[in-house]
Amino acid sequence: MSDVTAGEINFDGLVGPTHNYSGLAHGNLASGRHEGMISNPREAALQGLAKMKALHDDGFLQGVLPPQQRPDLAALRQLGFDGSPAQMLGRVARDAPALLRAVCSAAGMWTANAATITPSADAPDGRVHFTPANLQSSFHRSLETLTTGRVLASIFRDEHYFAHHPALPSTPAFSDEGAANHTRLCGEYGASGVHLYVYGRRAFEQGPEPKHFRARQTLEASQAIARQHGLKEQQCVFAQQHPDAIDAGVFHNDVIAVGNGPVLLYHECAFLDEDAVLSGVRDRMDVLGEPLRTIRIPREAISLETAVNTYLFNSQLLSRPDGSMTLIVPSECEEDPEVWQAISALILEGHNPVSELRAHDVKQSMQNGGGPACLRLRVVLNERERAALQGRVLLDDTLYNELVGWVERHYRDRLTIGDLADPSLVDESLTALDELTGIMALGSVYPFQQS
Repeated sequence: MSDVTAGEINFDGLVGPTHNYSGLAHGNLASGRHEGMISNPREAALQGLAKMKALHDDGFLQGVLPPQQRPDLAALRQLGFDGSPAQMLGRVARDAPALLRAVCSAAGMWTANAATITPSADAPDGRVHFTPANLQSSFHRSLETLTTGRVLASIFRDEHYFAHHPALPSTPAFSDEGAANHTRLCGEYGASGVHLYVYGRRAFEQGPEPKHFRARQTLEASQAIARQHGLKEQQCVFAQQHPDAIDAGVFHNDVIAVGNGPVLLYHECAFLDEDAVLSGVRDRMDVLGEPLRTIRIPREAISLETAVNTYLFNSQLLSRPDGSMTLIVPSECEEDPEVWQAISALILEGHNPVSELRAHDVKQSMQNGGGPACLRLRVVLNERERAALQGRVLLDDTLYNELVGWVERHYRDRLTIGDLADPSLVDESLTALDELTGIMALGSVYPFQQS
């Protein structure tokens, strides 16, 4: 049933106190290029908050999600390290420095990977469905799943409105990277939609795969999530990402395509079988009475390499009340004359809903391989579901000012890889997170708060 009062909330992840450049993400070219650089956690968190505030001020619904607990001391204990935090950090820094970088990763800031969500308008039981991603393709990200599930269950608590599913089995066959590989296309947000799931490989059948970089999402994982959420075949399209795009550094679909409402903005090299994918989506949209509107960027206009370097497609496409759309791109797009000219000409030429192009500076995130779209998790809620949210998670001026003050009190403005072994970083991080859960009224969502 359509609910025209439904709206999309972008829940951005707060950057954590241990934001660093460890180069952990294989296949993420920006992460590799900036490995070992000195990071600025304070600047990173403030850049993210500034983007949230700008969108809030412009009338968009904006939510906030807390960072993960880092360093992950429980993971170190599980792997055989014991003693005090200082003793564990000293030993792991000496004996397994790569492991230290992993348990200090702040990659949870990219909440596009946190979960996959189905709005109540599409679910047979009329509830919003959540599945936290297992992120099993990389150790440092697989550590996020339990806390992500706990945070989502704390915020979306009312079982009358929200349904929470367990993460898929943490095995290569069901490798799941969350909403970064899922796009919902629709008319009004409260109307029924079509779910475009994009995968990189098949687990149980032979098929095309990238040659250089690992495909992180499997077809089987996407199908399992659709089943968990009760979606029917006619509501879903399963599309394979082009292996050449993955090898070029497109580790998730949201690095090469972005959709909103009935609009799909994508690069020519996004899908292995472009015609079949668009035909499948178009046919399902036609049944809903909402024609698909595509904006195709050919490689002659913007090369695959340039698209990856500027993260043009890792942008936010947002609906305005008048039916027009705003495209939020990273400032790297504005700094590249070729890209800025191309997207201005191809997008803002009057025959599509995109009427505004806006650049935001999230360089601290970009240097680690995540643009504006990586930082947000999209959740469609109607008015009753919004009223059922728990905690202070919807941004307003008061919450923004409190979060800025919190960052300025607790975050360092300089962090090296060597600093990750500093025992005082543990105390600083846990103190900050304990205060944050009070500010956001989330309860005890972190492991250290429950032990």
